[in-house]
Amino acid sequence: MLKFLGRGSAFTDEHNSAYFIENDELILIDCPMSAFIRLNDKNLALFDHIYVLVTHTHGDHSGGIGMLIDLLQFSVKTPITIVAPSKEVEADLFYLLSRIEGCSSSWYELINVEDLDKDWFVRSIPTTHTEELEGKCFGFQLKVEGRNVVYTGDTNTLIPYEPYIEKGTYLYCEISAYKSPVHLYCTDVHDKIKDYIASGVSVYLMHMDDERRILQVMSDTGAELAPLELGGATMEDNGRMLSGIFDITNSLYKDMCMNDSKDHNLLFSYLTELSKTIVDADRASFWKWDKRKGQIWTLSAMGIDKIVVPDNTGLVGKALRTKRMVITNDPYNDPDFNREVDLKTGYTTKSILVLPVADINGNFIGALQIINKNDEHGFDEDTDPKKLSLAALVCGIALESETFLEDSHHDKLTGLKNRMGFYYDFGNKYKDYLIPGSGKTMSVFICDIDKFKRVNDTYGHNAGDDVLAFTAHLIESFCGENDGVYRWGGEEFVMVLRDTDLEGAVKKAEEIRVKLMESDIEADGNTLRCTLSFGCALFDPSKSIEDNVSAADEKLYTAKETGRNKVCWE
Repeated sequence: MLKFLGRGSAFTDEHNSAYFIENDELILIDCPMSAFIRLNDKNLALFDHIYVLVTHTHGDHSGGIGMLIDLLQFSVKTPITIVAPSKEVEADLFYLLSRIEGCSSSWYELINVEDLDKDWFVRSIPTTHTEELEGKCFGFQLKVEGRNVVYTGDTNTLIPYEPYIEKGTYLYCEISAYKSPVHLYCTDVHDKIKDYIASGVSVYLMHMDDERRILQVMSDTGAELAPLELGGATMEDNGRMLSGIFDITNSLYKDMCMNDSKDHNLLFSYLTELSKTIVDADRASFWKWDKRKGQIWTLSAMGIDKIVVPDNTGLVGKALRTKRMVITNDPYNDPDFNREVDLKTGYTTKSILVLPVADINGNFIGALQIINKNDEHGFDEDTDPKKLSLAALVCGIALESETFLEDSHHDKLTGLKNRMGFYYDFGNKYKDYLIPGSGKTMSVFICDIDKFKRVNDTYGHNAGDDVLAFTAHLIESFCGENDGVYRWGGEEFVMVLRDTDLEGAVKKAEEIRVKLMESDIEADGNTLRCTLSFGCALFDPSKSIEDNVSAADEKLYTAKETGRNKVCWE
């Protein structure tokens, strides 16, 4: 697929420029001066021909074209063709290049896309960007390595590209951390990109002005940063590779020390980004091993949705079971490879490396998986694990820290989140619902097992624990994607219901009440029946979290005082 000589906007050090190689031809998409500096370090004589596809004539996209023409004329002698996306842009390019002293029109060929007859080219796609370039900004649809590639160029809308985006497409999308009328704002396109990825589209982010902010906003979408070219044989290339790694680790350090939201998913996103950068691979994912449930699941997956699979399946499961690294450069002929994701998304897996990771006591708790090394020979069993060993170690330490945090947020008896987890969620996934006037609706109910003390007094505390666990699991079974359930303390439980009005909360509480009332509970050798009382309230963002819980608790008190085994909300 495409690699990038730079993926930054006009306000960054290395401007956006992508390339791919087809049949000994180098195809560049734009050539800013920062890209030319990178190209000047390469042996361009290896190519039979160089093509430059131009999206538009802003300097941060075309400023290096004249220098590249001169280099090829006086040094390398490789022919070059500049490809304009339209007649208007072709005229502008001719005007610009003809006024560069020492850049003769005989040294290059300037053509319109209508005259480009190449298997890798499909079409130019007109889009909108800045007002002064009205009608002169384009993206491209290409065919690279047999795959459909859509490259947006600079744009403020995805609408022109939508007809060409389908399952299996590689979408290279410009994105900005700042809202403006000329670029795609990361928050605005978050849901659209998440939907694309869910439908089997691979999304890579480019032309970025603030990678840290964009990575934070897009961390749950599965989108990846466009892959920078970091390999190479020269000292300069190796230096840039180290610079790229240092940029990621520096951002990682800052987020660990300065991230107010305490978003641990962002931490794992950086680690997976670092891992795939180190070995120059296409994708990376980090898996957590839940031994109690017999599952492994993705904590951070660059380019794929979250996946949950049994721990006795797949290559990640194999690495954890055998406690050994797993490498395959022919996955489709490996009996342990699970091809369901590829069948679902249209992705082609060519090579896989899995490193199991352990906690400080040597107990394996997860795995780092890298997919599709950008080398025709795939992963090397000696060099690549060595390169990844430090990242894998940090992943293990981070996962152990995450596990400790998760444990502190959960009640051991019921498995539900506790009060600490409740307040943590209000600082994260519920925080948008705390803003007065946001238009978001949320409800809450608190429930209590009726006459629970009698259970403990009559049947013993072991029976009481069984009743608590059964009730917790029953309530949790009614918990939808937008809901959260917590053990509030003793025999009390709280459920938070996002995007649910008071009527919806009352309905769900009533369903739970009836279900528990009709359930037989096996409690330390005894079969018991129990009931619940509920208090429901619509969440008021103008009040504190405690006041909202108190409002529901007042209704619970009413239910208790007026006969129990009922739902009160008025």
